[in-house]
Amino acid sequence: MAKIAIVVFSDTTSMEALGKISNAFVLANEAVENSDDLKFIFEGAGSKWIGELENEDHKLHSMYLGLKNQITGVCKFCAEAFGVKSEVEKAGVNLIDEYKNHPSLRNLIIDGYSVLTF
Repeated sequence: MAKIAIVVFSDTTSMEALGKISNAFVLANEAVENSDDLKFIFEGAGSKWIGELENEDHKLHSMYLGLKNQITGVCKFCAEAFGVKSEVEKAGVNLIDEYKNHPSLRNLIIDGYSVLTF
């Protein structure tokens, strides 16, 4: 069993970003199918994805719903900074504030996770 941490930093504003979140979801699905230990975190401008993906008309909405219970959380600081904290809370996704209101990526490394960023 692998220990995989997926961290999405990509903004929501381009086709490249859409490709990155899509690829992050593909990896997450593969990890779930193989019973890997998965952490899925939205950080930086990536915190804006939750509100986007909650929209039923978004092309990745179904994929998001299939993985929603696998999402570890969203950076609290970044959700506040990008003005999406209420969207994250409304979606029922955890806000993470382990180190100075951010997720601790260092702890993931110490705990043996392979950290992949998108």
